[in-house]
Amino acid sequence: MGGIFGTISRTDCVNDLYYGTDYNSHLGTRRGGMAVYTGDGFTKAIHNIENSYFRTKFEPDLPLFKGNSGIGVISDTESQPIIIRSHLGEFAIVTVSKIKNIEELTARALKRHQHFSETGTGGTSPTELVAMIINEEESFEKGIENVYEKIQGSCTMLLLTNKGIYAARDKLGRTPIVLGKKEGAFAVSSESSSFDNIDVEIDKYIGPGEILFITADGVEQRRKPNEKMQICAFLWVYYGYPSSCYEGVNVESCRYRCGAALARRDTSEADFVSGIPDSGIAHAIGYSNEKKIPYKRAYVKYTPTWPRSFMPQNQEMRDLVARMKLIPVKELIKGNRIVFCDDSIVRGTQFKDNVKTLFDCGATEIHIRPACPTLIYPCEFLNFSTSRTTLDLAGRLAIHQLGEGEVHLEEYATPGTDRYVAMIEMIRKRLGVTTLQYQHLTDLLDAIGLPKEQVCTHCWDGSSWF
Repeated sequence: MGGIFGTISRTDCVNDLYYGTDYNSHLGTRRGGMAVYTGDGFTKAIHNIENSYFRTKFEPDLPLFKGNSGIGVISDTESQPIIIRSHLGEFAIVTVSKIKNIEELTARALKRHQHFSETGTGGTSPTELVAMIINEEESFEKGIENVYEKIQGSCTMLLLTNKGIYAARDKLGRTPIVLGKKEGAFAVSSESSSFDNIDVEIDKYIGPGEILFITADGVEQRRKPNEKMQICAFLWVYYGYPSSCYEGVNVESCRYRCGAALARRDTSEADFVSGIPDSGIAHAIGYSNEKKIPYKRAYVKYTPTWPRSFMPQNQEMRDLVARMKLIPVKELIKGNRIVFCDDSIVRGTQFKDNVKTLFDCGATEIHIRPACPTLIYPCEFLNFSTSRTTLDLAGRLAIHQLGEGEVHLEEYATPGTDRYVAMIEMIRKRLGVTTLQYQHLTDLLDAIGLPKEQVCTHCWDGSSWF
């Protein structure tokens, strides 16, 4: 996915930029970057963070940065920020995006005798392409609107100019951005949790398609938000940091409600509930509170030498690293019936390995309770499951194994139908667990608290707006 942070102040902004960007590190694993406007130009730094942390990589650079405004990024797709010199002036840009028609837009640019100097994952840098589309117009506002019109997918961005910062949210709001303020300064971030320890308070949640221009003296709305919104539900289920809020809904509280909903539908008996660290813990706490059974840590995470489980690009290595990080507590597991909550089951490979370990440690029953529905459709709008084929998704693989292919997908996505029951049973057998019960989509939406039409649920039911 990725996260962005920007700040502008009447005094030096570098420390706030450094810490604010770092608080988006859970959103990406490949590259980190910062750019500061010095008064005479731009200073930037970009580092590979696949094997280390943002804070560690950028601390030696801090003496080089001085300025009152800056932007930062954690990216899974490319090296950012990039500095652009154009008829609009010189500016730095960072994006969180997935451009579905990137090849078409690349071909369009090359046909117009334009060129690219940056590279992203697999080819064209999405951020450079976005900057190019902006520069087709006569103002930053018109240029950003041009991006909204041209791209299919999603794009949220920050532009740092010599006069201030433009903050623009994806036209359907699939990725969030929040505005904060404190005395003499403003900040914008993908995660509101970036604000807490730098004394910034939430001012507003920027709306879908909204464009703000921010200076140290105030904020101007340059484009009103669109009426339609489809924010990604996975922000609450998995991506989001527990202390963050989107559209006024706290992540941790939502996860408690997800776990409680799973518990209310569950008729199985167990000795205790546990969460797969870290993303399943809050769901398991919610389950425990509702079901009135103990919460215990059957697995603990070892992080000193295994910091980033999905860092390797090879899926087999990602699974290995993820498994090596989790250590079973055998004394708790032996002789017990255990409910395990996790955010989701994407492929199921790692889960299958964990289940074998649990039974080897003496568990008598393993009941798996994912906090979201069965994944049937690959993500079209963010970088979740972007490298996976359709059959890599546990739900779609089960449908394929049942001999159905691309038909009756709506029935497979509907709890209670014969096809849904058959799909869940196929997944259960493949994982080797005692029982498997997924979250109902209606319960997930109730836990989030937003109307269905305002939340992107494409991964589960195929519905979406482009």
